[in-house]
Order: sequence, then structure tokens, then C-alpha cells
Amino acid sequence: MNIDFNKNEDAMKRSLSQMRIRLDKIALGGGKKAIDKQREKNKLTARERIGYLIDEGSPFIEIGAFAGYDMYEEQGGCPAGGTVAGIGYVSHRQCIIVANDQTVKAGAWFPITGKKNLRMQEIAMENHLPVIYLVDSAGVFLPMQDEIFPDKEHFGRIFRNNARMSAMGLTQIAAVMGACVAGGAYLPIMSDETLMVEGNGSIFLAGPYLVKAAIGEDTDAETLGGATTHTELSGIADYKFKTEQECLDQVKKIMSKLGGSGLPTGLFNRTTPASPLKSAEELHGILPEDPSKPYDMVDIIERIVDDSAFEQFKEDYGKTILCGYARIEGWAVGIVANQRKIVKSRKGEMQMGGVIYNDSADKAARFIMNCNQKKIPLVFLQDVTGFMVGSRSEHSGIIKDGAKMVNAVANSVVPKITIVIGNSYGAGNYAMCGKAYDPRFIYAWPTARIAVMGGEQAAKTLLQIQVSALKSKGEIIDPAVEKKLLDEIKGRYEKQTSPYYAAARLWVDAIIDPADTRKVIAEGLQAAAHNTELPEFKTGVIQV
Repeated sequence: MNIDFNKNEDAMKRSLSQMRIRLDKIALGGGKKAIDKQREKNKLTARERIGYLIDEGSPFIEIGAFAGYDMYEEQGGCPAGGTVAGIGYVSHRQCIIVANDQTVKAGAWFPITGKKNLRMQEIAMENHLPVIYLVDSAGVFLPMQDEIFPDKEHFGRIFRNNARMSAMGLTQIAAVMGACVAGGAYLPIMSDETLMVEGNGSIFLAGPYLVKAAIGEDTDAETLGGATTHTELSGIADYKFKTEQECLDQVKKIMSKLGGSGLPTGLFNRTTPASPLKSAEELHGILPEDPSKPYDMVDIIERIVDDSAFEQFKEDYGKTILCGYARIEGWAVGIVANQRKIVKSRKGEMQMGGVIYNDSADKAARFIMNCNQKKIPLVFLQDVTGFMVGSRSEHSGIIKDGAKMVNAVANSVVPKITIVIGNSYGAGNYAMCGKAYDPRFIYAWPTARIAVMGGEQAAKTLLQIQVSALKSKGEIIDPAVEKKLLDEIKGRYEKQTSPYYAAARLWVDAIIDPADTRKVIAEGLQAAAHNTELPEFKTGVIQV
């Protein structure tokens, strides 16, 4: 390896170290004192519950660990959105697990908590996976009730989804290990089976204090809605247990008896998996520390796919987007990736890496349609600065060709998985299957940058607008003041392009170590293959 590789590797490892430090802090939830209080009540933490529940040695892909990161500072923060969630295996069945974290504001629901829970239900519905809810929540965070309660994508949508998933035949199991209050009380009751832990689990529409205020009745939580009440009197719950471990053991037993094999179907092609011939650890050194520097995306692909084998489609045409077939853990996939090398077209035109030109948009649209025709899942590897601009591109119909690619992505019916490796700017984000285009899963490397345009260009554009406004008022701008303004704008904009900013708002499902790229794609394909209902592929009107 050369000096540049070593420099890149050092930069990536610093980024990964920073990411792990942040994740370690997030894993503490509401802090050590709050965790100690859990233990005093003989309660496990949300992460300990998941660790006990999932099959030993099996992968658990956490979704939304950075949800709420650096948000709600006035309220004391909301680590991981107050919920630990992901895709794991219970009794050898791949499933969605959602666990309230009682150490974070008593498990109360912030706006991002609702968004995260809806995302997990979306994943379950898209991929036809069973769901396990580990319930321990005080309900809506009242100071922000207007941002979580009434709208279409708010708290109530979760119970609507409970009903929809039930109609779809998707198993839902709720283990109530703490409070389950108000509207949240509907979640376990709308699940297929409800389990409760004695002494700690409770379900009621209104707690003792509210009951006293509303109707003057004196009661306690256990009498009002404890495990004994709901298994012996109301009939709301199905099982009660003395310990959380016993409760979780029963969840495992229920999962072990689900109908069907629990294995993915034969809808998508799969053969015997083969490891890449080139080491995934080398991904740490391939991506340049300087995001403006070129590199060969093929080097990335060869460290993700089986046997490092990538069969390119139209290899010598539209070179700034790589399209081709490969396998990941045996699954056949179509890969659409931005080439970051500077290339030369047959017409003699030099094309900048990471930019989508007319020919590359045209090629990618055709390839995406081909994969839908053949029922091959798509993997998008993003490092895109946008579509080519300028009179030459406009006269050649770049908007028309871009629209063709966006049309193909939007109407694609096969599973799509997106990895944001580097840049993800402007309409390039859309064409390369950004969040708005319904990827089944979307992950980011620590090097990802997501925005309408690059920080430097955006800052200069915003500066020009500000300076023009000041000049129109007759103010003269000193060069030093102008530079200070530029630095302030750039700093603010750069923060918003960070992968942590995106992950906090669930624009991406997780920030991952590049060496784990193959694993998260493979688990996503495994999940996607459970859904055999593939709609007919139609594109609608395409500009020609």
C-alpha cells in the first residue's frame, strides 16, 4: 500500500473512533444513575433485554442509534430517540425488535421517537417481518405533545400500523416490562399476544394520578392495570411472569412456533455465498481523506461482492456511473455506483468523477429497468456531486435524461439498498435512490455528506445573496468582514451536511463501519426476500 492509502486509512480510523465514542455514550441512555434505578427494580436495560432475546452469535443490525443526536438540548436530550431498535434473529427467525428505553425520560415519546418507531414498522411491512415490542414507556412527552400527537405521521399512526400489519398476517408480540400508558396502551392490545411482568408491567389508559383527578378514585398502578389484573380480571393480557427473563423466554417459544420455515423465498436468485477475494478492511484506506480527490469505485465494489467479481453493463458508455451485476452473500444484485475517476468519453469529452452526465443517466435508467425486468435487487453506492450543469449539458437535455433516471428509480419495484459513501448532493441524491425514493435500507459511512450542494459552493452562494442585500442598502463590505461571514455560513452549512445530522433525523438508518457494508447489505437482502409480493413494474411516461 502507498502513502496516500495510509493517510486515508488513518483519517477513516479517526472517524470510526469518534463514531464509537459517540455510540458508547448513546448506549448509556439516560445515564448510569438511571440504569442503576432500573436494576433496583430488577429490570434490565433495553439493550440488555435485546441481548438476552436474540440468538447467541447472530447478527443484530441496529437501526436509528443516532436518532435524536444533538437534538432536544433544552429537554436534556433524547439518546437513540429513547428507543433501541433493529433487525435480529429470535429462535432463528429474522424479525424487527423495538425496545423502549425507560432510562431516557421514563421512555417517553419525543417527536423523533415516533418517527423511529414508524420507520421500524415500515421496515416490517415492506419486508414482511414479525415484530417484537419490548414495552416500557410513560407515553407521549407532554411538553412536546403538539409535535407528536395529532398529525398523520405522529404517534397515532403506530396503532394504525398495528392494525394494518395484523391484516397483512405479520406476527406482533408485545412484552410489557414497565409502564404502558394512555394511547400507548393500545399497542400491546393490538398485537397478537401480550406478555406482562408482575410488579413492573402495567397497562392503563389513565394512571392513578389522572384517575384521581378525573373521577376522584384512589387506586394504585398494580390494582389499576398490573399483570394480575389484566391476566385474571380484564383478560387483556395473555401471560404473566415473575421475571423479565421468563417473559423473554416465552417470546422465544412463541417465535419458535411461527408457521412456515422462516427462510427467505426463492423470488430472488441466490447461490452459495463466497467471500470477496480482496479484504474489506482495505475499504478504510481507499476513500480519499480529501472528498474532492478522485478514486476508482471499482476498488470499493470488489471488496464488497462475492469473489470480488463485478460484471459491468455498458462498461464503455456513460462511464461516470458504474452499472453491473454481482453477488453479495450469494444474492444476485444489480449495482449502480458513482465512478469518482475522471474519465474520457468516446467523443473525447473529459468527464468529472461523481457527476451524472447525459450518457450515464441514460445508461443507469436502462440498467435499473433491466433489473426490475429480471427481478434482481438493486444496490446503490452514492458518491455524487449532482448532475452536470452548463449550456452544453442543458442543450443536450440533461434534465430530460435525469428525469428518465429518476423515473426508473421512483417506479422500481425490486428491493433497493443504498449506501452513502461520500457526497450525496442535490438531485444526485434523488437519482441515486436517496431517502425520498424508498430504499428498503439506507446506510452511511462516516465520510458521507448529504445536502442540496457542497459546503463551499453553498456558502459562496449564500454569501453573494447576503452581500448583495447589504450593498443594495448602500453598505460597503470590508473584505475581512466578508471572509468572516463566509466562514460562519460555511461552518453552519458543514454541520448540516454531516452524517450525524442526517442520522439524527433518520435520513439514514445508521452510520456504519465501511468494513460492515457487505454484512448490512446481506442482512437487508435476507429481510427483503421474505416479501414475495412484487408489484408489476411500470414507469409511466418517460421523456425521450
